[in-house]
Amino acid sequence: MHYQPTRESVETHPLPAWFDNAKLGIFVHWGLYSVPGWAPLAGELSEILATGDWAKWFANNPYAEWYMNSWRIEGSPTQRYHNETYGADFSYFDFAPHFNAASEQWNPDDWASLFQRVHARYAVLTTKHHDGFTLWPSHTLNPFIANYHARRDLVGEFMNAIRKHGLTAALYYSGGLDWTFNDIVIQHIADIPKAVPQMPAYVDYANAHWRELIERYQTMILWNDIAYPAATDLNALFAEYYNKLPEGVINNRFTQRFQLGPDGNIVTDNFHDFETPEYASFSEIRAKKWESCRGIGASFGYNRNEGPEQHLTVENLVRSFVDIVSKNGNLLLNVGPMADGTIPELQRERLLGLGQWLDVNGGAIFDTHPWVVADGKTDAGVDVRFTQKSGDLYATLLATPADQMFEIKGLRCADDASIELLAGSTPLAWRATDGGVAVTLPGTLPAAPAHSLRISPAPDFQP
Repeated sequence: MHYQPTRESVETHPLPAWFDNAKLGIFVHWGLYSVPGWAPLAGELSEILATGDWAKWFANNPYAEWYMNSWRIEGSPTQRYHNETYGADFSYFDFAPHFNAASEQWNPDDWASLFQRVHARYAVLTTKHHDGFTLWPSHTLNPFIANYHARRDLVGEFMNAIRKHGLTAALYYSGGLDWTFNDIVIQHIADIPKAVPQMPAYVDYANAHWRELIERYQTMILWNDIAYPAATDLNALFAEYYNKLPEGVINNRFTQRFQLGPDGNIVTDNFHDFETPEYASFSEIRAKKWESCRGIGASFGYNRNEGPEQHLTVENLVRSFVDIVSKNGNLLLNVGPMADGTIPELQRERLLGLGQWLDVNGGAIFDTHPWVVADGKTDAGVDVRFTQKSGDLYATLLATPADQMFEIKGLRCADDASIELLAGSTPLAWRATDGGVAVTLPGTLPAAPAHSLRISPAPDFQP
């Protein structure tokens, strides 16, 4: 179909099956901030959202990719670190030659191969973060700082490597903040609307960049961040995109009228294919497709301060992922490489642990859809998450059962139903009970983050 530059027309865009079925993507935050690779250990975003203490958040921002803003807050830990390490006269922009020199060592195939091993189906690279540095030599140059871009075409090399390894390649762009155009120091959430550049020169600049990322690199996602200048005709941009790449998708962060919801998140006002809660999930199945984005640690950008206690365990990562998928979400799991492109070992370990679990249990995740409910429990209180595919139900236990027999509450199986562990090779014994279905294991299960069962045909549910 041909899309017209109207809200009514772009709203007819159907969610492509590839995105709905993908479930797992890898986010990559890489840029000048990867050179210092430093932020204070202040906890995850969800903790700040719970307290609403935004002034404390920005002064102690654990997002290393916000280094430039944090450094400019008087008396902040980042400012103290910067002055002690580099000197007060060392500008943030002075990191550019260091990043360009370090990134010469990067091998994009190493990333793509790792992401493939983890079973990710798509990957999203930050082409320009809030500091304005671009990871490609754009045809539209920064008007304020000469050569303020990567020396290599990191975007092009990323896209080629990701596609070569069979993943869908996509791009992020910070359309809402660019501190080279508007250098307001953000010290509270209320400062963000004032920090969005609205001048005509920036409108043209950001639009030219997005069109270049579409035309030159064929990004399959328009992953915008924070907001977008109000003078842009987004319906025209979106219609152009869908006409060029009908299988592309657009996120919900092109907000042009800034408003905070009661949960502290920005309320979107543009058409979008999917929502993007950050370091968060939902408590119920959502009709609208969504994608939870988060770091393996508390930062998206590389933070040298983060140790094992700041990183998700493999167990928590797997269980969170299963929960997200059961509620109609994807997980966009972030890695923060060092300046030379090295993915830190703790991040690699967590990725590979997730991949090893998916080696066995991926059938309960990929190409599935939500069932009539997302949540369940066993008689012993073990949490269960449900997904369905091709007439079968997948029940994933979020812990290892303590007993050889357990009951999943609320299931009503057909008499000829078959139940099997994805980690096993033979059907399991089972029987109907007053409260659900009792399953008998052939022996003690080995410890694992979660255990997936396939029930064929899918049972009925009785609360």
